[in-house]
Amino acid sequence: MARACSDARSCPFDDCDRVSPVENGLCRATRGLHATMSTLQSKVRPPEDRMKKSLVALIIACAAWLPPAAQGQIANVRLYGNLNLDFELVSGKQPDDRNPTVNRVSSNSSRFGLRGTEYLGRGQVAIFQIESSINGDTNAGNLGGRETFVGLQGDWGTLKLGRFLTPYDDILPIFGNAPTLTTSILSTAAVWAQGPLSKVQGGFDARLGNSLRYETPPLGGFLGELQYSSRDSSGNADGADNGDHTSELRHANVVSIGAFYNKGPLDLGIAYERNNNVRFANAGDDALSIAGAYDFGTIAGAVGLRVGAVYERLRYDTPTGDLKRDFWGFSATVPVGGGSIYAFWGHAANGKGGAVDGTAIGGLTKGADSACDQWELSYSYPLSLRTLIYAGYVRLNNRANAGYGFNINDYSTAAGARPTGYVVGMAHFF
Repeated sequence: MARACSDARSCPFDDCDRVSPVENGLCRATRGLHATMSTLQSKVRPPEDRMKKSLVALIIACAAWLPPAAQGQIANVRLYGNLNLDFELVSGKQPDDRNPTVNRVSSNSSRFGLRGTEYLGRGQVAIFQIESSINGDTNAGNLGGRETFVGLQGDWGTLKLGRFLTPYDDILPIFGNAPTLTTSILSTAAVWAQGPLSKVQGGFDARLGNSLRYETPPLGGFLGELQYSSRDSSGNADGADNGDHTSELRHANVVSIGAFYNKGPLDLGIAYERNNNVRFANAGDDALSIAGAYDFGTIAGAVGLRVGAVYERLRYDTPTGDLKRDFWGFSATVPVGGGSIYAFWGHAANGKGGAVDGTAIGGLTKGADSACDQWELSYSYPLSLRTLIYAGYVRLNNRANAGYGFNINDYSTAAGARPTGYVVGMAHFF
């Protein structure tokens, strides 16, 4: 329960337990002025009433002036970001049947951002963030193209408007590995959620503009999230993930909902996402994903172990019927030598449903020999609290009719290819 100020008459804020350091200083300063005024009043002799009144007026004027002055200072604004670059050796069969090994320098989800908060009183906080992508290997970038929003936060939860990933994406960290789950070709969203695809292509791991999102406050480890994206053309610079005029005329929208539990060694999540009229009129695509992880801590031989698992069902509408696919995967993280070894295996089953054989959306194809396995093994080592290095191996074993590829920094291949990559990289966070 919030604790009231020790002297409500002299405190300009409603809840001293929730104020910033600047506001706390203001509270103390104002109480100090009040105490000084009381002391002076007790010591001033009656013949000096005129001086006393002048001094009291001055103190009151100072106290009245302090809150507006502090309002401009209690906004907490900071810069942040990361640079994550690697050197890669990648290969995969091309349409002409060649399979050369290509070396690349890649920038992986590097970003630069500005975020801040402002205390509004009564436990309410205004929040904002402007996050831009930076390609450290080239001069490309996108101002405000990543997690960018404005919103309100309080005991009731968080409400924000802008451009951000959906609750469906919050399943990924449960079975992924923090240093490598979203970095480069090591991303575990290559097959899961059809991560390489934009929303209009049928992906379920896209960052959506024109979005409204609500998050509950943590309730004993539980957290609920709901997001709605209107897919309209207002201020549109990216029709693939934000929407366009054609989409808004057919009332296209995306609804994503997630429920999560994180307490102690246990981490659980379930998420559902629905794309209404997004790829074409009357198309209703949806995805359901369930994931869990358990950290066993130190076990036999003083070795730590965290295991994770995920299941996903994708379903698409097509002109000839529905197209469905199941996916499941398992992961393990083991601390070794001051760093962490991460291993992952995921399997996408053959495409099925009422659609005719050969119907394809992204890497998913209806019919036999359309399955895919993803293998990954990586090691990350922190050089400091803000800098880490990593190395890894990843391989996608597409069957003859499957066409899955890397998530971040895609490498084009032919159907049935087996994209393979070796990575050595470094990331710095600030």
